[in-house]
Amino acid sequence: SYMDGAALYPTEDGNYALINNLEADYSIARIMLNSELQPLQGDYIVNSTATAFTAMCSGSSITVEEHGFGPLYLSGGEWGGNAKGVFKVNPFRAKEDRVEVERLPALGEWSTENAVVIGKDAYSSQTVIFMGDDHSDNTYPQAHFGMYVGQRGDLYGGKLYVLRGTNPVESAPGEGGQLFEMGMAQDIEYDVEWVEVTERTIDELNQEAIDLGAIGFQRIEDIDWRRGSADAQREVYFNATGRIRGDNPDLNLRGTGFGRVYKLVLDPEDPTAPAKLTVVVDGDLEGGKGDGMHSPDNILVTENYAYIQEDPNGYGDLNADITGFAKLWQLDLNTGNFVEVMECNQTYAASVGIGNTDSMWEITGLIDVTDIIGATEPTFIGGAQVHGWNFSTTPDTAVRTDGLKFVDPTAISEGSAALEGSVLFKLTGLPR
Repeated sequence: SYMDGAALYPTEDGNYALINNLEADYSIARIMLNSELQPLQGDYIVNSTATAFTAMCSGSSITVEEHGFGPLYLSGGEWGGNAKGVFKVNPFRAKEDRVEVERLPALGEWSTENAVVIGKDAYSSQTVIFMGDDHSDNTYPQAHFGMYVGQRGDLYGGKLYVLRGTNPVESAPGEGGQLFEMGMAQDIEYDVEWVEVTERTIDELNQEAIDLGAIGFQRIEDIDWRRGSADAQREVYFNATGRIRGDNPDLNLRGTGFGRVYKLVLDPEDPTAPAKLTVVVDGDLEGGKGDGMHSPDNILVTENYAYIQEDPNGYGDLNADITGFAKLWQLDLNTGNFVEVMECNQTYAASVGIGNTDSMWEITGLIDVTDIIGATEPTFIGGAQVHGWNFSTTPDTAVRTDGLKFVDPTAISEGSAALEGSVLFKLTGLPR
């Protein structure tokens, strides 16, 4: 239920292990695929008891090839439960070990959508990890952008920072204040800095960031880094999915409503030195290139493009330019061009018994597997959370191909399960 973050790892026998978060079942699955990416078998390597019923949202891989150490999988503990933060998982662990899992206290506790390690070429001897904080608030946006810096491969002894603007005051939208994100306008590069934090537990860390004047975003979701040269690897992108409240129309003077995409450019010598932050897509800018974007959630970045995946939050009737269902958007990193490239066809799906047209799906978990599988054309794996394809609302169709409900007792008990199906897909035809 609610497939989300994913990563693919080659195995010694020529097959692949696909690690896949099941957000609403608070678990992490492993699906073995053959050389043609066809599924062979699956099991759970982290169950709901191990995560203390904390949602496993986006995830990211760590590999020797890209990061200089690994293989490991990082999973964001976002909502529910009492174990928010960053989980560290061996993708090849025995399934019998699913009853326990390690969290990384040095990375801090956040409402963690994802934790992402940038490429090893960015800095010669350091590991740099970014955390997205999906904190939502109806008055004072207080999702903060976190960074951990340690020696290469060290996930325990490094330092933790939050992002602060060099003008940490509140201003009207677009007027340059950086206490809240809406003070920054699209396509203007702003100076930002890193300030070290000493707290690690969620409430104390959040308050420390506020006290230090860290930039307040509205629901930071996913993060990724640009592939290619060392310079490219120091280019980090992240989404703020946004929030709109009818009982507080002034909320969006501080935090984004329909969502934003950000670009962060790090210092070439020192990740903790001052950096540059730019809003590259602003969903709240009427007539702008992001007008019509609805709640950007996950993001995948290649050498030349960022692929932004929507998780519509029910604001479509507030903007006539928002049409249809959840979309995949393509941002050209070289030109800034922003276009829709795919949309969930919920009308057709509902006609064949998969979900309905009332509950909006989420496009999620898209990863680039081209180099991992040695493909001759760009190849991606991703998925959709098929909200509405639920045993409680559509019991005749919301079942597995063997007729059983969407639940596995090795992950979660049926009484605690969401009983909702998801779709996993292989996608070709998009450039990298």
